[in-house]
Amino acid sequence: MAKSNTGTYLDKIKAAHRYEVIDADSGLNLAGKKFHFIGAGGVGMSGLAQLLIKNSGVVTGSDQTASNVVTGLCQKGADIKIGHNAENLNSDTDAVVISAAIKEDNPELKLARKRGCKTYKYAQMLGILCNRYEGIAISGTHGKSTTSGWLIYLLKQAGLNPNFIIGADITQLGSSSGVGDSKHFVAEACEYDRSFLNLKPRIAAILNIEQDHLDYYKNEDEIVEAFGQFALGVKPGGVLIANGEDLNVAKVIRQRGADLWCETFGFEKNRNFSAQNIQLKDGLYGFDIYHNGELLGATRISLPGRHNVINALAVVAIAVNIGLDPGQILQLLPEFGGIDRRLMLKGQFAKIIVLDDYAHHPTEIKASLQAIRQRYQPRRLWCIFQPHQYSRTRFLLDDFAESFKLADVTIVPEIYFVRDSQAEKKEINSQILVEEMRANGTEAVFIDGFGLICNYLKKNVTAGDLVVTMGAGDIWKVADEYIQWLRENS
Repeated sequence: MAKSNTGTYLDKIKAAHRYEVIDADSGLNLAGKKFHFIGAGGVGMSGLAQLLIKNSGVVTGSDQTASNVVTGLCQKGADIKIGHNAENLNSDTDAVVISAAIKEDNPELKLARKRGCKTYKYAQMLGILCNRYEGIAISGTHGKSTTSGWLIYLLKQAGLNPNFIIGADITQLGSSSGVGDSKHFVAEACEYDRSFLNLKPRIAAILNIEQDHLDYYKNEDEIVEAFGQFALGVKPGGVLIANGEDLNVAKVIRQRGADLWCETFGFEKNRNFSAQNIQLKDGLYGFDIYHNGELLGATRISLPGRHNVINALAVVAIAVNIGLDPGQILQLLPEFGGIDRRLMLKGQFAKIIVLDDYAHHPTEIKASLQAIRQRYQPRRLWCIFQPHQYSRTRFLLDDFAESFKLADVTIVPEIYFVRDSQAEKKEINSQILVEEMRANGTEAVFIDGFGLICNYLKKNVTAGDLVVTMGAGDIWKVADEYIQWLRENS
Protein backbone atom coordinates (compact mmCIF):
# COMPACT_ATOMS: atom_id res chain seq x y z
CA MET A 1 0.00 0.00 0.00
CA ALA A 2 1.31 3.44 -0.93
CA LYS A 3 2.05 5.90 1.85
CA SER A 4 0.59 9.37 1.69
CA ASN A 5 2.91 12.29 1.15
CA THR A 6 0.79 15.02 2.68
CA GLY A 7 1.93 18.57 3.09
CA THR A 8 4.27 19.44 0.22
CA TYR A 9 1.76 20.34 -2.47
CA LEU A 10 -0.90 21.41 0.02
CA ASP A 11 1.57 23.86 1.58
CA LYS A 12 1.87 25.45 -1.83
CA ILE A 13 -1.91 25.89 -1.99
CA LYS A 14 -2.02 27.33 1.53
CA ALA A 15 0.70 29.82 0.65
CA ALA A 16 -1.35 31.08 -2.29
CA HIS A 17 -4.71 31.24 -0.50
CA ARG A 18 -6.21 31.66 2.94
CA TYR A 19 -6.46 28.00 3.75
CA GLU A 20 -6.25 26.18 7.04
CA VAL A 21 -6.78 22.66 8.29
CA ILE A 22 -9.75 22.48 10.66
CA ASP A 23 -9.46 20.23 13.70
CA ALA A 24 -12.25 17.75 14.26
CA ASP A 25 -15.17 19.08 16.29
CA SER A 26 -15.36 17.02 19.46
CA GLY A 27 -17.90 19.18 21.22
CA LEU A 28 -20.64 16.54 21.28
CA ASN A 29 -19.95 13.79 23.77
CA LEU A 30 -21.37 10.50 22.50
CA ALA A 31 -19.61 8.17 24.95
CA GLY A 32 -22.09 6.11 26.96
CA LYS A 33 -25.14 7.65 25.24
CA LYS A 34 -27.79 5.11 24.23
CA PHE A 35 -29.12 5.29 20.68
CA HIS A 36 -31.99 3.22 19.28
CA PHE A 37 -32.03 2.71 15.49
CA ILE A 38 -35.38 1.95 13.85
CA GLY A 39 -34.51 0.46 10.48
CA ALA A 40 -30.97 -0.40 11.56
CA GLY A 41 -30.28 -2.73 8.63
CA GLY A 42 -30.36 -0.01 5.99
CA VAL A 43 -27.22 0.97 4.08
CA GLY A 44 -26.77 4.38 5.70
CA MET A 45 -28.31 3.54 9.06
CA SER A 46 -25.95 0.63 9.67
CA GLY A 47 -23.00 2.87 8.84
CA LEU A 48 -24.15 5.45 11.38
CA ALA A 49 -24.59 2.73 14.00
CA GLN A 50 -21.02 1.52 13.45
CA LEU A 51 -19.67 5.04 13.85
CA LEU A 52 -21.61 5.57 17.06
CA ILE A 53 -20.18 2.33 18.43
CA LYS A 54 -16.71 3.58 17.48
CA ASN A 55 -17.41 6.77 19.44
CA SER A 56 -18.34 4.67 22.49
CA GLY A 57 -22.08 5.03 22.00
CA VAL A 58 -24.45 2.21 22.98
CA VAL A 59 -26.57 1.02 20.05
CA THR A 60 -29.86 -0.88 20.12
CA GLY A 61 -32.43 -1.09 17.38
CA SER A 62 -34.67 -3.10 15.12
CA ASP A 63 -35.19 -4.05 11.50
CA GLN A 64 -37.96 -5.83 9.66
CA THR A 65 -35.73 -8.58 8.28
CA ALA A 66 -32.64 -10.46 9.36
CA SER A 67 -29.57 -9.80 7.19
CA ASN A 68 -25.80 -10.00 7.12
CA VAL A 69 -25.75 -6.28 7.92
CA VAL A 70 -27.78 -6.80 11.10
CA THR A 71 -25.60 -9.75 12.09
CA GLY A 72 -22.49 -7.62 11.55
CA LEU A 73 -23.83 -4.86 13.79
CA CYS A 74 -24.58 -7.35 16.54
CA GLN A 75 -21.06 -8.74 16.27
CA LYS A 76 -19.75 -5.20 16.81
CA GLY A 77 -21.76 -4.87 20.03
CA ALA A 78 -25.17 -3.60 18.94
CA ASP A 79 -28.42 -5.21 20.11
CA ILE A 80 -30.69 -5.35 17.05
CA LYS A 81 -34.10 -7.07 17.20
CA ILE A 82 -35.98 -8.44 14.19
CA GLY A 83 -39.43 -6.90 13.82
CA HIS A 84 -40.74 -3.55 15.03
CA ASN A 85 -42.28 -3.79 18.51
CA ALA A 86 -42.68 -1.21 21.27
CA GLU A 87 -40.90 -3.47 23.77
CA ASN A 88 -37.70 -3.14 21.69
CA LEU A 89 -37.28 0.41 22.98
CA ASN A 90 -35.39 0.46 26.28
CA SER A 91 -36.64 2.85 28.95
CA ASP A 92 -33.22 4.50 29.33
CA THR A 93 -32.77 5.30 25.62
CA ASP A 94 -31.27 8.77 25.11
CA ALA A 95 -32.17 9.22 21.45
CA VAL A 96 -33.88 7.46 18.57
CA VAL A 97 -32.61 7.45 14.97
CA ILE A 98 -35.08 6.68 12.18
CA SER A 99 -34.57 5.83 8.52
CA ALA A 100 -36.55 7.61 5.82
CA ALA A 101 -38.79 4.56 5.46
CA ILE A 102 -40.13 4.73 9.04
CA LYS A 103 -43.67 6.10 9.35
CA GLU A 104 -45.23 7.84 12.33
CA ASP A 105 -47.38 4.80 13.12
CA ASN A 106 -44.29 2.66 13.83
CA PRO A 107 -44.83 1.26 17.37
CA GLU A 108 -41.28 2.01 18.53
CA LEU A 109 -41.41 5.58 17.20
CA LYS A 110 -44.84 6.16 18.75
CA LEU A 111 -43.53 5.09 22.15
CA ALA A 112 -40.42 7.22 21.73
CA ARG A 113 -42.60 10.25 20.97
CA LYS A 114 -44.77 9.50 24.00
CA ARG A 115 -41.71 9.32 26.26
CA GLY A 116 -40.30 12.52 24.83
CA CYS A 117 -37.15 10.88 23.46
CA LYS A 118 -34.99 13.01 21.23
CA THR A 119 -35.55 11.76 17.66
CA TYR A 120 -33.15 12.21 14.75
CA LYS A 121 -33.74 11.54 11.09
CA TYR A 122 -30.93 9.69 9.33
CA ALA A 123 -29.66 12.89 7.69
CA GLN A 124 -29.58 14.74 11.02
CA MET A 125 -27.51 12.05 12.71
CA LEU A 126 -25.23 11.88 9.66
CA GLY A 127 -24.58 15.58 10.11
CA ILE A 128 -23.86 15.23 13.82
CA LEU A 129 -21.29 12.51 13.19
CA CYS A 130 -19.75 13.95 10.03
CA ASN A 131 -19.32 17.36 11.62
CA ARG A 132 -17.16 15.84 14.37
CA TYR A 133 -14.53 15.09 11.74
CA GLU A 134 -12.91 16.89 8.85
CA GLY A 135 -15.91 16.31 6.67
CA ILE A 136 -15.78 15.86 2.92
CA ALA A 137 -19.30 16.10 1.46
CA ILE A 138 -19.91 15.33 -2.21
CA SER A 139 -23.11 16.64 -3.77
CA GLY A 140 -24.70 16.89 -7.20
CA THR A 141 -27.64 15.61 -9.20
CA HIS A 142 -25.43 12.94 -10.78
CA GLY A 143 -22.23 11.12 -9.89
CA LYS A 144 -22.24 11.44 -6.10
CA SER A 145 -21.79 7.76 -5.30
CA THR A 146 -19.13 7.11 -7.93
CA THR A 147 -17.09 10.17 -7.00
CA SER A 148 -17.39 9.47 -3.26
CA GLY A 149 -16.45 5.80 -3.69
CA TRP A 150 -13.52 6.73 -5.93
CA LEU A 151 -12.18 9.19 -3.36
CA ILE A 152 -12.59 6.73 -0.49
CA TYR A 153 -10.77 3.99 -2.39
CA LEU A 154 -7.96 6.37 -3.33
CA LEU A 155 -7.54 7.63 0.24
CA LYS A 156 -7.36 4.10 1.60
CA GLN A 157 -4.80 3.07 -1.01
CA ALA A 158 -2.77 6.19 -0.17
CA GLY A 159 -2.45 5.09 3.44
CA LEU A 160 -5.28 7.11 4.95
CA ASN A 161 -8.23 5.31 6.49
CA PRO A 162 -11.30 7.54 6.31
CA ASN A 163 -14.70 7.10 7.91
CA PHE A 164 -17.35 7.02 5.20
CA ILE A 165 -21.00 6.52 4.36
CA ILE A 166 -22.23 6.53 0.76
CA GLY A 167 -25.22 5.18 -1.12
CA ALA A 168 -23.75 2.12 -2.84
CA ASP A 169 -21.17 -0.58 -2.24
CA ILE A 170 -17.64 0.19 -3.36
CA THR A 171 -16.93 -2.99 -5.31
CA GLN A 172 -13.28 -3.34 -4.28
CA LEU A 173 -14.09 -2.70 -0.61
CA GLY A 174 -17.34 -4.66 -0.48
CA SER A 175 -19.09 -2.02 1.59
CA SER A 176 -20.89 1.33 1.43
CA SER A 177 -19.72 2.46 4.87
CA GLY A 178 -16.64 2.12 6.98
CA VAL A 179 -15.08 3.12 10.27
CA GLY A 180 -11.54 4.43 9.96
CA ASP A 181 -8.82 5.79 12.21
CA SER A 182 -8.22 9.07 10.38
CA LYS A 183 -9.75 12.50 10.99
CA HIS A 184 -11.55 12.39 7.61
CA PHE A 185 -15.21 11.56 7.02
CA VAL A 186 -16.46 11.19 3.44
CA ALA A 187 -20.21 11.52 3.00
CA GLU A 188 -22.52 11.49 0.01
CA ALA A 189 -24.57 14.66 0.32
CA CYS A 190 -28.13 14.20 -0.95
CA GLU A 191 -30.21 17.24 -1.89
CA TYR A 192 -33.61 15.58 -1.46
CA ASP A 193 -35.53 17.08 1.47
CA ARG A 194 -32.56 19.50 1.81
CA SER A 195 -30.94 16.77 3.90
CA PHE A 196 -27.43 17.88 2.86
CA LEU A 197 -27.89 21.09 4.84
CA ASN A 198 -27.18 19.03 7.97
CA LEU A 199 -23.57 18.66 6.79
CA LYS A 200 -20.93 21.28 7.67
CA PRO A 201 -17.87 19.92 5.87
CA ARG A 202 -14.35 21.25 5.50
CA ILE A 203 -14.44 20.31 1.82
CA ALA A 204 -17.67 20.40 -0.18
CA ALA A 205 -17.98 19.31 -3.79
CA ILE A 206 -20.78 20.18 -6.23
CA LEU A 207 -20.62 18.00 -9.34
CA ASN A 208 -23.65 19.39 -11.18
CA ILE A 209 -27.13 20.78 -10.56
CA GLU A 210 -30.18 19.83 -12.62
CA GLN A 211 -33.92 19.50 -12.22
CA ASP A 212 -34.80 16.49 -10.09
CA HIS A 213 -36.86 15.69 -7.00
CA LEU A 214 -39.59 17.97 -8.28
CA ASP A 215 -41.97 16.20 -5.93
CA TYR A 216 -40.13 18.18 -3.24
CA TYR A 217 -38.70 21.27 -4.95
CA LYS A 218 -41.08 23.54 -6.82
CA ASN A 219 -38.62 24.52 -9.57
CA GLU A 220 -34.99 24.60 -10.67
CA ASP A 221 -34.32 27.95 -8.97
CA GLU A 222 -35.27 26.46 -5.62
CA ILE A 223 -32.87 23.56 -6.22
CA VAL A 224 -30.03 25.97 -7.02
CA GLU A 225 -30.85 27.97 -3.90
CA ALA A 226 -30.60 24.81 -1.77
CA PHE A 227 -27.17 23.99 -3.20
CA GLY A 228 -26.15 27.57 -2.43
CA GLN A 229 -27.11 27.06 1.21
CA PHE A 230 -25.13 23.81 1.22
CA ALA A 231 -22.04 25.65 -0.02
CA LEU A 232 -22.43 28.30 2.68
CA GLY A 233 -22.26 25.51 5.27
CA VAL A 234 -18.57 24.87 4.55
CA LYS A 235 -16.51 25.43 7.70
CA PRO A 236 -14.37 28.60 7.90
CA GLY A 237 -11.06 28.00 6.18
CA GLY A 238 -12.56 25.23 4.05
CA VAL A 239 -12.91 24.95 0.30
CA LEU A 240 -15.66 24.43 -2.29
CA ILE A 241 -14.76 22.12 -5.19
CA ALA A 242 -17.14 22.96 -8.04
CA ASN A 243 -17.85 22.00 -11.64
CA GLY A 244 -16.84 25.18 -13.45
CA GLU A 245 -18.78 24.31 -16.61
CA ASP A 246 -22.21 23.69 -15.11
CA LEU A 247 -24.38 26.81 -15.48
CA ASN A 248 -26.32 26.23 -12.28
CA VAL A 249 -23.15 25.51 -10.30
CA ALA A 250 -21.78 28.79 -11.66
CA LYS A 251 -24.69 30.60 -9.98
CA VAL A 252 -23.69 29.05 -6.63
CA ILE A 253 -20.05 30.04 -7.16
CA ARG A 254 -21.01 33.67 -7.86
CA GLN A 255 -23.19 33.88 -4.75
CA ARG A 256 -20.92 32.00 -2.34
CA GLY A 257 -19.42 35.02 -0.57
CA ALA A 258 -15.84 36.25 -0.40
CA ASP A 259 -14.87 34.15 2.63
CA LEU A 260 -15.40 30.79 0.90
CA TRP A 261 -12.47 29.69 -1.23
CA CYS A 262 -13.49 27.85 -4.42
CA GLU A 263 -11.57 25.69 -6.87
CA THR A 264 -13.22 24.69 -10.13
CA PHE A 265 -12.77 21.67 -12.38
CA GLY A 266 -13.67 20.94 -15.98
CA PHE A 267 -12.43 20.57 -19.54
CA GLU A 268 -11.67 24.26 -20.15
CA LYS A 269 -8.09 25.39 -19.57
CA ASN A 270 -9.16 28.26 -17.30
CA ARG A 271 -10.51 25.87 -14.65
CA ASN A 272 -8.35 25.38 -11.56
CA PHE A 273 -8.23 21.65 -12.35
CA SER A 274 -8.60 20.72 -16.02
CA ALA A 275 -8.31 17.66 -18.24
CA GLN A 276 -6.40 18.24 -21.48
CA ASN A 277 -5.12 16.12 -24.36
CA ILE A 278 -8.00 13.69 -23.87
CA GLN A 279 -7.67 10.43 -25.76
CA LEU A 280 -10.02 7.47 -26.08
CA LYS A 281 -8.38 4.04 -26.30
CA ASP A 282 -10.31 0.76 -26.17
CA GLY A 283 -13.34 2.66 -24.90
CA LEU A 284 -11.53 4.25 -21.91
CA TYR A 285 -10.11 7.74 -21.47
CA GLY A 286 -6.59 8.95 -20.85
CA PHE A 287 -5.69 12.61 -20.30
CA ASP A 288 -3.35 15.15 -18.74
CA ILE A 289 -4.40 17.02 -15.60
CA TYR A 290 -3.43 20.63 -14.98
CA HIS A 291 -3.79 22.65 -11.79
CA ASN A 292 -3.77 26.42 -12.24
CA GLY A 293 -1.98 25.97 -15.56
CA GLU A 294 0.71 23.69 -14.12
CA LEU A 295 0.90 20.13 -15.45
CA LEU A 296 0.37 17.62 -12.65
CA GLY A 297 0.84 14.66 -14.98
CA ALA A 298 -0.86 12.14 -17.23
CA THR A 299 -3.38 9.58 -16.04
CA ARG A 300 -6.15 7.34 -17.28
CA ILE A 301 -9.36 5.91 -15.84
CA SER A 302 -10.83 2.42 -15.84
CA LEU A 303 -14.46 3.58 -15.81
CA PRO A 304 -16.09 4.20 -19.22
CA GLY A 305 -17.69 7.47 -20.22
CA ARG A 306 -16.68 11.09 -20.62
CA HIS A 307 -18.76 11.93 -17.56
CA ASN A 308 -16.31 9.87 -15.51
CA VAL A 309 -13.46 12.15 -16.63
CA ILE A 310 -15.36 14.93 -14.84
CA ASN A 311 -15.84 12.72 -11.78
CA ALA A 312 -12.11 11.93 -11.83
CA LEU A 313 -11.26 15.64 -11.88
CA ALA A 314 -13.42 16.16 -8.81
CA VAL A 315 -11.62 13.30 -7.05
CA VAL A 316 -8.22 14.77 -7.91
CA ALA A 317 -9.22 18.26 -6.76
CA ILE A 318 -10.50 16.97 -3.42
CA ALA A 319 -7.49 14.70 -2.85
CA VAL A 320 -5.05 17.53 -3.57
CA ASN A 321 -6.89 19.77 -1.11
CA ILE A 322 -6.75 17.02 1.50
CA GLY A 323 -2.99 17.00 1.06
CA LEU A 324 -2.11 13.98 -1.07
CA ASP A 325 0.81 14.24 -3.46
CA PRO A 326 -0.46 14.79 -7.04
CA GLY A 327 1.85 12.15 -8.51
CA GLN A 328 0.48 9.58 -6.10
CA ILE A 329 -3.10 10.58 -6.90
CA LEU A 330 -2.63 10.17 -10.65
CA GLN A 331 -0.94 6.81 -10.14
CA LEU A 332 -3.81 5.51 -8.01
CA LEU A 333 -6.66 6.97 -10.07
CA PRO A 334 -6.93 4.18 -12.69
CA GLU A 335 -6.94 1.43 -10.06
CA PHE A 336 -10.55 2.20 -9.08
CA GLY A 337 -12.98 -0.33 -10.56
CA GLY A 338 -16.31 1.30 -9.77
CA ILE A 339 -19.28 0.85 -7.45
CA ASP A 340 -22.32 -1.39 -7.38
CA ARG A 341 -24.90 -0.90 -10.15
CA ARG A 342 -22.92 1.76 -12.07
CA LEU A 343 -22.24 0.37 -15.57
CA MET A 344 -21.60 -2.89 -13.76
CA LEU A 345 -20.58 -5.88 -15.87
CA LYS A 346 -22.80 -8.73 -14.70
CA GLY A 347 -21.62 -11.39 -17.10
CA GLN A 348 -20.96 -12.52 -20.66
CA PHE A 349 -22.35 -15.75 -22.09
CA ALA A 350 -22.72 -16.94 -25.69
CA LYS A 351 -21.17 -13.64 -26.84
CA ILE A 352 -23.96 -11.69 -25.13
CA ILE A 353 -22.87 -9.03 -22.60
CA VAL A 354 -25.14 -8.13 -19.67
CA LEU A 355 -24.70 -4.91 -17.67
CA ASP A 356 -26.63 -3.28 -14.84
CA ASP A 357 -26.78 0.48 -14.26
CA TYR A 358 -28.44 2.83 -11.77
CA ALA A 359 -29.20 5.65 -14.23
CA HIS A 360 -32.71 6.99 -13.62
CA HIS A 361 -32.47 10.62 -14.82
CA PRO A 362 -32.41 11.62 -18.52
CA THR A 363 -28.89 13.07 -18.30
CA GLU A 364 -27.58 9.91 -16.63
CA ILE A 365 -29.27 7.68 -19.21
CA LYS A 366 -27.65 9.53 -22.12
CA ALA A 367 -24.22 9.42 -20.46
CA SER A 368 -24.49 5.70 -19.65
CA LEU A 369 -25.65 4.70 -23.12
CA GLN A 370 -22.85 6.71 -24.73
CA ALA A 371 -20.29 5.12 -22.40
CA ILE A 372 -21.61 1.64 -23.23
CA ARG A 373 -21.35 2.34 -26.96
CA GLN A 374 -17.75 3.53 -26.60
CA ARG A 375 -16.59 0.76 -24.30
CA TYR A 376 -18.28 -2.33 -25.76
CA GLN A 377 -19.31 -1.38 -29.33
CA PRO A 378 -22.18 -3.89 -29.36
CA ARG A 379 -23.94 -5.11 -32.49
CA ARG A 380 -27.23 -4.11 -30.87
CA LEU A 381 -27.81 -2.38 -27.53
CA TRP A 382 -30.90 -3.48 -25.60
CA CYS A 383 -31.89 -1.19 -22.72
CA ILE A 384 -34.37 -2.43 -20.10
CA PHE A 385 -35.38 0.79 -18.38
CA GLN A 386 -37.54 0.90 -15.27
CA PRO A 387 -38.74 4.47 -14.62
CA HIS A 388 -38.29 5.51 -10.98
CA GLN A 389 -41.18 7.50 -9.48
CA TYR A 390 -44.33 8.58 -11.24
CA SER A 391 -43.68 12.22 -10.38
CA ARG A 392 -40.14 12.21 -11.85
CA THR A 393 -41.44 10.52 -15.02
CA ARG A 394 -44.20 13.11 -15.43
CA PHE A 395 -42.08 16.17 -14.68
CA LEU A 396 -39.26 15.08 -17.02
CA LEU A 397 -41.33 13.24 -19.64
CA ASP A 398 -40.01 15.15 -22.66
CA ASP A 399 -36.40 14.67 -21.55
CA PHE A 400 -36.93 10.95 -20.92
CA ALA A 401 -38.46 10.58 -24.38
CA GLU A 402 -35.24 11.97 -25.91
CA SER A 403 -32.83 9.96 -23.74
CA PHE A 404 -32.78 6.56 -25.42
CA LYS A 405 -31.66 7.34 -28.96
CA LEU A 406 -28.35 5.50 -28.46
CA ALA A 407 -30.18 2.27 -27.63
CA ASP A 408 -31.35 0.04 -30.46
CA VAL A 409 -34.33 -1.26 -28.49
CA THR A 410 -35.68 -0.01 -25.16
CA ILE A 411 -38.02 -2.18 -23.09
CA VAL A 412 -40.04 -0.40 -20.39
CA PRO A 413 -41.94 -2.11 -17.54
CA GLU A 414 -44.31 -0.24 -15.23
CA ILE A 415 -42.94 2.65 -13.17
CA TYR A 416 -41.28 1.81 -9.85
CA PHE A 417 -43.51 3.15 -7.09
CA VAL A 418 -41.76 5.07 -4.30
CA ARG A 419 -42.78 8.20 -2.38
CA ASP A 420 -45.55 9.01 -4.86
CA SER A 421 -49.22 9.54 -4.06
CA GLN A 422 -52.07 7.63 -5.65
CA ALA A 423 -52.97 10.87 -7.45
CA GLU A 424 -49.53 10.87 -9.12
CA LYS A 425 -50.09 7.31 -10.35
CA LYS A 426 -53.18 8.49 -12.21
CA GLU A 427 -51.25 11.21 -14.05
CA ILE A 428 -48.66 9.09 -15.89
CA ASN A 429 -47.73 5.51 -16.79
CA SER A 430 -45.09 3.67 -18.78
CA GLN A 431 -47.32 3.31 -21.84
CA ILE A 432 -47.40 7.10 -22.15
CA LEU A 433 -43.60 7.23 -21.91
CA VAL A 434 -43.22 4.53 -24.59
CA GLU A 435 -45.56 6.43 -26.92
CA GLU A 436 -43.49 9.59 -26.47
CA MET A 437 -40.26 7.65 -27.09
CA ARG A 438 -41.66 6.21 -30.32
CA ALA A 439 -42.76 9.68 -31.42
CA ASN A 440 -39.13 10.76 -30.99
CA GLY A 441 -37.87 7.97 -33.22
CA THR A 442 -36.85 5.47 -30.54
CA GLU A 443 -37.76 1.79 -30.89
CA ALA A 444 -39.52 1.10 -27.60
CA VAL A 445 -41.88 -1.52 -26.24
CA PHE A 446 -43.89 -1.74 -23.01
CA ILE A 447 -43.73 -5.13 -21.29
CA ASP A 448 -45.27 -5.35 -17.83
CA GLY A 449 -43.60 -8.08 -15.79
CA PHE A 450 -39.99 -9.13 -15.31
CA GLY A 451 -40.65 -12.72 -16.38
CA LEU A 452 -42.22 -11.54 -19.64
CA ILE A 453 -39.25 -9.25 -20.28
CA CYS A 454 -36.85 -12.17 -19.81
CA ASN A 455 -38.88 -14.27 -22.24
CA TYR A 456 -38.69 -11.45 -24.79
CA LEU A 457 -34.91 -11.26 -24.39
CA LYS A 458 -34.54 -15.02 -24.75
CA LYS A 459 -36.37 -14.92 -28.08
CA ASN A 460 -34.77 -11.80 -29.58
CA VAL A 461 -31.25 -11.17 -28.27
CA THR A 462 -28.45 -12.81 -30.27
CA ALA A 463 -24.64 -13.10 -30.24
CA GLY A 464 -22.85 -9.75 -30.34
CA ASP A 465 -25.69 -7.94 -28.55
CA LEU A 466 -25.49 -6.17 -25.20
CA VAL A 467 -28.29 -5.99 -22.64
CA VAL A 468 -28.31 -3.36 -19.90
CA THR A 469 -30.88 -3.16 -17.11
CA MET A 470 -31.23 0.45 -16.01
CA GLY A 471 -33.00 2.26 -13.18
CA ALA A 472 -32.97 2.95 -9.44
CA GLY A 473 -35.59 0.35 -8.55
CA ASP A 474 -35.38 -3.45 -8.68
CA ILE A 475 -34.84 -3.88 -12.44
CA TRP A 476 -31.51 -5.59 -11.67
CA LYS A 477 -33.58 -8.72 -11.03
CA VAL A 478 -34.15 -9.00 -14.78
CA ALA A 479 -30.38 -9.06 -15.38
CA ASP A 480 -29.94 -11.78 -12.76
CA GLU A 481 -32.74 -13.94 -14.15
CA TYR A 482 -31.56 -13.51 -17.73
CA ILE A 483 -27.93 -14.31 -16.82
CA GLN A 484 -29.08 -17.46 -15.06
CA TRP A 485 -30.88 -18.55 -18.23
CA LEU A 486 -27.85 -17.72 -20.39
CA ARG A 487 -25.61 -19.68 -18.05
CA GLU A 488 -27.83 -22.74 -18.29
CA ASN A 489 -28.38 -22.52 -22.03
CA SER A 490 -25.02 -21.40 -23.44
